[in-house]
Amino acid sequence: MGDSVKLGLMVGYWQAEPWDFVGLAVQAEKAGYDSVWTAEAYGSDCFTPLCWIGANTSRIKLGTGVMQISARTPANVAMTATSIDYMSGGRLILGIGVSGPQVVEGWYGQPFSRPLSRTREFIELLREMIKREAPVQFEGKAYQLPFRGEGSVGLGKPLKLITHPLRREIPIYLGAEGPKNMRLAAEQCQGWLPLFFSPYRSEVYREALDLIPPGFEVACPVTVVLNDDVESALVPVKWTLAFYIGAMGAKDKNFHVNIMSKMGFGTEVRRVQELFLSGDQAAAAAAVPDVLADELSLVGSAARIKDRLQVWKESPVTTVLAGTRDPDALRVLAEANG
Repeated sequence: MGDSVKLGLMVGYWQAEPWDFVGLAVQAEKAGYDSVWTAEAYGSDCFTPLCWIGANTSRIKLGTGVMQISARTPANVAMTATSIDYMSGGRLILGIGVSGPQVVEGWYGQPFSRPLSRTREFIELLREMIKREAPVQFEGKAYQLPFRGEGSVGLGKPLKLITHPLRREIPIYLGAEGPKNMRLAAEQCQGWLPLFFSPYRSEVYREALDLIPPGFEVACPVTVVLNDDVESALVPVKWTLAFYIGAMGAKDKNFHVNIMSKMGFGTEVRRVQELFLSGDQAAAAAAVPDVLADELSLVGSAARIKDRLQVWKESPVTTVLAGTRDPDALRVLAEANG
């Protein structure tokens, strides 16, 4: 694509032990990174740490990657997003996604039915609320405003956001892996957040990529490990992949397994899933193909990272979101990007 890509820092969500994202985000801003991103699963939320980071930085964009739409109503997101955007001086990027049925129904207690149409309604309603052109009236399958369904007392009235937003349109990126959701991202959003993307196999996404308009952003999380021993550097990448293959989705309905199968690793990832679900997580991680882990990450010496970053520069990805807690890795990636 060009001589450089934009760089972002993906701090993700807390694991069992919370850690302070702020210091690393400040270093990323000083190193010229374009954005910093938080995430959520069923632990730390995405907005609270992002506010803390925003209060301690001045330029770097603030992205949610991703905010789960089942966790909040569109109205709540409109209120939160406009508040953060105003306080940060217009730095928010709102990355959203549906998550998966295990989390949506198991944690949020919401139905996972019709995720595509629900996402479409969510985006439409959110944009209408932030634009603040009129009191909101909406009649969809997932969302109705005012609510008139079972249990209604019949007193709801159309309302308009009280606060005048700093920007009438906040960029929305969609976290998506399936072809229909990717098409929705191209049609209605400013960007796409693929969770797993191999720049060596861009043809897997070709149908959707052909739909994206000029200026559309593709921001991809990429684990970065600075270590001269490539085999050792791939270990944390393989553990992460094993977790997503085995735990983040049901056995017969796992979006991550589906996309990696399309990449040509169907037999291997099914074996990883089988081992993980049997309780042998170490064997599952070991079974992740090195070539798959290597293609989805940037690992090795500074020279190797610089060399392999070139493939990302030539891919449809516009922003590499570096997943690392290592300040040296941040620095090396910035230097490699030129």
